[in-house]
Amino acid sequence: MPGKHQHFQEPEVGCCGKYFLFGFNIVFWTLSSSGEGALLGVGKDAGAPALSSLLLLLQVLGALFLAIGLWAWGEKGVLSNISALTDLGGLDPVWLFVVVGGIMSVLGFAGCIGALRENTFLLKFFSVFLGFIFFLELATGILAFVFKDWIRDQLNLFINNNVKAYRDDIDLQNLIDFAQEYWSCCGARGPNDWNLNIYFNCTDVNPSRERCGVPFSCCVRDPVEDVLNTQCGYDVRLKLELEQQGFIHTKGCVGQFEKWLQDNLIIVAGIFVGIALLQIFGICLAQNLVSDIKAVKANW
Repeated sequence: MPGKHQHFQEPEVGCCGKYFLFGFNIVFWTLSSSGEGALLGVGKDAGAPALSSLLLLLQVLGALFLAIGLWAWGEKGVLSNISALTDLGGLDPVWLFVVVGGIMSVLGFAGCIGALRENTFLLKFFSVFLGFIFFLELATGILAFVFKDWIRDQLNLFINNNVKAYRDDIDLQNLIDFAQEYWSCCGARGPNDWNLNIYFNCTDVNPSRERCGVPFSCCVRDPVEDVLNTQCGYDVRLKLELEQQGFIHTKGCVGQFEKWLQDNLIIVAGIFVGIALLQIFGICLAQNLVSDIKAVKANW
């Protein structure tokens, strides 16, 4: 009686995991590139029409972001004078998008190419880099909790440095105005922090009309007022503190930010936990794909 033949299934790279990791990184990469205003091209292996449609939409958004970004930088004179990036005394908000978007783009590129080309080096780079970012975020959170007082002092210093540079950059100015309006605050610790700015300080040598004042974003808005009064903060710091409370917000932005964090702790924690789980999921997916590739190569 002839013996029965047993069929052993050779190990193969999991198609589902491979293309899921590719899709995971495509979204990761294109979203970050759109944030920076970069255009993304995707090859024929991208696959399904639904994914192609999504990538086309993201490419259009990327082109739109690029056009807006170049126009804004052109208006600020950065394109004709690159040194303007380092001349600003405070924070240029554009840098945050560039750095974060750049890191995300590198990670997304490594993950996409590594998954499609079954390149274990790029996949390992992706998982190690993503793991490094994860532990960096974890360490930052722990240190921020342990050294709360030091973080608060550094935040005060950071805000005051940007108060000094309030008129130097329109993006920084808009960011400070948004923060002060959103959190109903003024300065880092209070309105007197605006004495650090050359246009708002109370020195006798200051010829500015804004002398001893604060920006309009510090003002208590009248709900029935249709037209924004940008001069509402003029001379307000010449008044007594009790009188100031009727015209401007007298609480500092650091304290208001801490209060906002406490009031929205569950939402903020949920966002960070969600990001952490997404990072862990990406690391596990990449490592699983590396194991599949090694198993296939072992049978060559």
